[in-house]
Amino acid sequence: MNHPPSMHSLPQPYRAVVCGASGAIGQAFVAALQRDARCAQVIGLSRQSQPALVLEDESSIERCAAHVAQAGPLHLLLIATGALSIDGRGPEKRLAALSPEGLRRAFEVNAIGPALLLKHLLPLLAKDQRAIVAVLSARVGSIEDNHKGGWWSYRASKAALNQLLQTSAIEATRLRPQAVFAALQPGTVRSPLSAAFAAPEHCIEPAEAATRLLRALDALPALSRAQFIDHQGAPIAW
Repeated sequence: MNHPPSMHSLPQPYRAVVCGASGAIGQAFVAALQRDARCAQVIGLSRQSQPALVLEDESSIERCAAHVAQAGPLHLLLIATGALSIDGRGPEKRLAALSPEGLRRAFEVNAIGPALLLKHLLPLLAKDQRAIVAVLSARVGSIEDNHKGGWWSYRASKAALNQLLQTSAIEATRLRPQAVFAALQPGTVRSPLSAAFAAPEHCIEPAEAATRLLRALDALPALSRAQFIDHQGAPIAW
């Protein structure tokens, strides 16, 4: 981790925004980008930032976008938000455990909030230059890769996020053909999100996950649509 990846595919200097900068992977993204000599500025947005980012409050997202816009065009947007357990509810193990409130909150945090971030931040992307937009998704958000079932709300909200990103990419790349859009599967990362569901020895450190994801993003081509990849850069079926 002493030599984090440099985003060589982006213009120099480039500007970055990390949404969810107080989370394990978000913090790791910020730290890696701050150490990249090519990065002129990285803005971390979270509930603790000024202005504060609250996914359930679109007015807070608007304020954050206005703050980001003051510094000029954006080249790298990382939406590192999401939750597996919300309001004390973990992922459902049986269909009988599904509730309207659990579904609503999962979509609010994992799909609607990130979609509103795309709504307000994509217009700030640089034109006529390469730019990268990525969201933290999950392998369980893949419909094709669902072999075990379970986790209804989380799976569905991440699948919705993937669709929202894909649709955003199709529209945005009409004006910004060099923009890259990606849904990311970060691996099982040592964090509060995974603590109750994975043994520590089976987890990778946030800094390692961030490094792998940044390297994978740097290598992606612009395809006029979104790509779904894991932390090694391998494609995942939608």
